Amino acid sequence: MKTKSNNFEKSYRVGIDIGGTFTDIVLLLEDGKIFTKKVNSTPEEYSYGAVKGLKELIIEHGLNVNNAKDVVHATTVATNTILEGKGARTALITTKGFRDILEFRRVRFPELYNLQYNKPSPLVERKNRFEVNERVDANGLINVNLDRRELTSIAKKINKLNIEAVAICFLHSYKNSIHEKEAKKILVELLSPDIFLCTSYEILPEIREYERTSTTVVNAYLGPVIKSYLGNFSKRVLDVGISAPCYVMQSSGGQMLFKSAIRSPAYLLESGPAAGVIAAVELAMKKNIKEVITLDIGGTTAKTAIIENFEPKRTSEYEVGSGINLSSKLTRGAGYAVKLPFIDISEIGAGGGSIIWFDEGHLLKVGPKSAGSSPGPIAYNKGGKEITLTDANIVLGFLNSKFLLGGSMPIDGKLSEAAIKEKISKKINLNIYETANGILKIAIGNMVRAVKSVTTYQGKDPRNYTLVVYGGNGSLLASSIADDLNISKILIPNNSGVLSALGLLYANSTYEKVQSFQVLLDNLTTSKLIKVFDKLIETAKSEFPKVQKNNNKRFNESLFLDLRYLGQAYEISVNVNRKHLSNIEKIKKLFHFEHQQLYSNSSPNEAVELVNVRVSVSLPSKNKFIIEKKSKFIEPKSKRYIYFSKPYGRKKGKVFTGRHELGRHKIYGPSIIEEYDTTIIIPKNWYAFTDEYMNIILQKI
Repeated sequence: MKTKSNNFEKSYRVGIDIGGTFTDIVLLLEDGKIFTKKVNSTPEEYSYGAVKGLKELIIEHGLNVNNAKDVVHATTVATNTILEGKGARTALITTKGFRDILEFRRVRFPELYNLQYNKPSPLVERKNRFEVNERVDANGLINVNLDRRELTSIAKKINKLNIEAVAICFLHSYKNSIHEKEAKKILVELLSPDIFLCTSYEILPEIREYERTSTTVVNAYLGPVIKSYLGNFSKRVLDVGISAPCYVMQSSGGQMLFKSAIRSPAYLLESGPAAGVIAAVELAMKKNIKEVITLDIGGTTAKTAIIENFEPKRTSEYEVGSGINLSSKLTRGAGYAVKLPFIDISEIGAGGGSIIWFDEGHLLKVGPKSAGSSPGPIAYNKGGKEITLTDANIVLGFLNSKFLLGGSMPIDGKLSEAAIKEKISKKINLNIYETANGILKIAIGNMVRAVKSVTTYQGKDPRNYTLVVYGGNGSLLASSIADDLNISKILIPNNSGVLSALGLLYANSTYEKVQSFQVLLDNLTTSKLIKVFDKLIETAKSEFPKVQKNNNKRFNESLFLDLRYLGQAYEISVNVNRKHLSNIEKIKKLFHFEHQQLYSNSSPNEAVELVNVRVSVSLPSKNKFIIEKKSKFIEPKSKRYIYFSKPYGRKKGKVFTGRHELGRHKIYGPSIIEEYDTTIIIPKNWYAFTDEYMNIILQKI
């Protein structure tokens, strides 16, 4: 391919989002120009397909590998490792009497009426859990010294068990970490250097023994896998000729260096979904939209979150491995607890690759299993035998039956038609279009459930929000989901099919630290509080590379206090600023207000207890969305049939080959806009137009 030499001297940034089906690659040039590419993910070694696609994109546009400023990456490897049970062979060393804390968990039942419900198996087998005689009390005082001889004996056993990772978690180490530090020092000397070691005081120095132990174990379980994966990724990037620093997306929406991620891989569990939300935040600010529902539909899952006043809802409660995550406040107890900062994202197994199947009661189901990219949907003609949602969308006319990705990916829609007709239509006695529409309705119902978990289930009215949709399949289904939720406005970003990869480049470089600090606010010395904050901030800043640390003026600091009424079991994280730190009464008022907002009640006369102190230190990204040049309306030359639910049925719709053909005209449905990374469906009762950023706005008539 002929290169475009006019790009050779331009600098650029790289964003790579690896999903379960496709890997999205974005190059953002210094002048704001964007180049994108979608390639099939390579599950056998995700970094292979990603870096191969990156190299092809660089060559295609005539860019110089030496001009790459950084590479920012989002990955599903951490989550998939838990879901597939393919993590490291892990050992747990804990305080005598606490060996079985991973079994006890919390008394929470995600399936209340299922008498056959079984808790997930602990990530550490019981034979690989070891107790040490030591004891620190709730005040941090040493009651029993660490038994070094016992620890030495345990180390010998671990060396014989082919253990790959060790988690150390002692009782009340958040108050006094001396025994964990001592144990780690001893084990470093006695264990193989290849064994991944982590302690709870490094990962989660907070109260709640089960959550702290579970989080530390998850981190250890992921450690060797993530170290190997990021190591391979770095090597392949270097082999291409790119020596720029590599960052990875955190679940909280910030970037971190690879070396930090290798120490704390549990921070990567919702890496990809968080990036899309960050991009949506940037768009919301540009468009001054204060209430947003994000909806990311890819090939494997649908993910949703809410943004209010330009801030995504965040949580420190998360479970991985539960199969479905319906927001932090719902469906707890089904997975492995991870108490770290997350953007509060609901996720459900429903995407373009979701497999269509019949359950034992002969009811039609969509997902959660996916056909992936290989063999993929039947239409891919790669040997796939399972009918997917993509096959149904082809039959409905939502997708081009001959090709995807702008023609670069040929498909055979006739294979989809034949399979649905033979395997499903005949069984349920419906014609092929009604069958495909029924499949779509089931999938839509699943996705609507995810959206409701962050809105109606938490007392929020989705009708008050703008729906921002992205991902390869988001634009296909957006209007159907909006119809079910009575949402009247949809925003489909420019480059929506790769928005999560683009969001990586708008994310701040961020590090977060927490310290347990239990005291009644009435007994709190403000000078001590300020001292704790300052120490945490300096610790967070130390994570940044030297080139960033030398630019202190650019650092943004966010301060949080975890507060509760005395006697409560759980706390609320309250955002404070520097001025509040010297005004205890103001802190109390902020807490009472937040409690009122969340629970519709507050108790201003009750004592308030501080539990944890948190900081987030970030360096803001310089990249912004740019205003696009106006385009001229181009009358589409082709049409194709689209099948909609009754009363519309099968109608011919105009086919536009990109949003640039709309100009600033209003386009009424039924219409189709085919783009490289997505296809946008405009139903009969909707119209669409483009804004100054080349976002498509869908408005209900």
